[in-house]
Amino acid sequence: MRPTGEKERVISIDVMRGFALLGIFVVNMLFFHSPYIYVNPYSWYQAPGDYETYKWIDIFVQGSVYPLFSMLFGYGLAMQFMKTQEKGTSFTKLAVRRLLVLLLIGCIHAFLIWSGDILITYALAGLVLITMMKLKPFWLLLISALLFLIPNGLLSGLLFVLAKVDPNNAILYTGIQEVEASIVAYSQGSWVDVFWQRLDDWLYVTGGGAIVIMMIIMIVPFLLIGAAAAKLKLIERARELKVFWIITIIIGLAAGTAIKWIPYVMGDNVFTITAQDTFGGPLQAMAYAGIIALLCTIPVVPKILSPVAKAGRMSMTIYLMQSIIATTIFYAYGFGLYGKIDIVTGTWMAVGIYVLQLVFAEIWFIRFEQGPVEALWRKLTYSNILSKKDENKINL
Repeated sequence: MRPTGEKERVISIDVMRGFALLGIFVVNMLFFHSPYIYVNPYSWYQAPGDYETYKWIDIFVQGSVYPLFSMLFGYGLAMQFMKTQEKGTSFTKLAVRRLLVLLLIGCIHAFLIWSGDILITYALAGLVLITMMKLKPFWLLLISALLFLIPNGLLSGLLFVLAKVDPNNAILYTGIQEVEASIVAYSQGSWVDVFWQRLDDWLYVTGGGAIVIMMIIMIVPFLLIGAAAAKLKLIERARELKVFWIITIIIGLAAGTAIKWIPYVMGDNVFTITAQDTFGGPLQAMAYAGIIALLCTIPVVPKILSPVAKAGRMSMTIYLMQSIIATTIFYAYGFGLYGKIDIVTGTWMAVGIYVLQLVFAEIWFIRFEQGPVEALWRKLTYSNILSKKDENKINL
């Protein structure tokens, strides 16, 4: 169970992770610099530049990159499962320990750095996935479809009826008091003030912890798709499966983007916004995966996208760095710029910071085999079963 060597890696998977990290940061930046979670973004942003920037983020990024990252998470877990099967070692014991350490890192991130953490959800969803890891791809895909389509279809139907019967209650409203409290705490408050506001935000975003239930229908299905795809080697066989990927790209982009436009065509309400992200986002995510998978079959492309792939190799480090950098810039214990910049500026800041992270990743991998957080994660998980040689590599 040594770290995966560079020659053993599937570079297209790393590129997908790196690409998803940029998209995640662009979306998260809305949350980092303003009380985005408490506003109706379709009416809140009045300046033309802000509205148009948000519109394009909403249509092509929001709700489209986290399904991609979730599928890649499931893909990675399944690859580890198959690796342990080949070597005759126990997958469940290692995976549970690995996911529990991830859960710990997620809790530290959520409660001490930034409330929009996704690692807790991935850790819990991963624990669900490993109970089904021995299933064949067909069953993984079938369970994924049932978990996703039935409850989300029923929920969307109920929201559609609500929007028709009582339009006023189907509109998102801006919480003015919550907005004001966020701005005061994050831009002017003490560390304690920021902590309590962060906790309030986490409880709001997760529905008071209801995300544990919602992940069953919102995250686990994507992990199952990723696991099935790994067992079928859909990414590794991209050149062989070119027709499959082309069809996936066409359908995913056309249908997904059409659904993502719905709030701008039919008006924004709880139904159109939910349908947009629930169904449009995953379709686009599959299309994005297909585009990258096919691009990486062109010999020169992996070399061009090598910096993005290196960022993908240290995805947890990059993700946590983004939170640390952004909260330092915007929170009161840093530069206190929360609520003081527009979306256009925030988006370009996200892109600029990401470019600097690509440079960091390039420099880091000149000397090391893993990102710093990944190495710590692995050491905490495997420390008593690694060979002395591998432990020395991690300690370096």
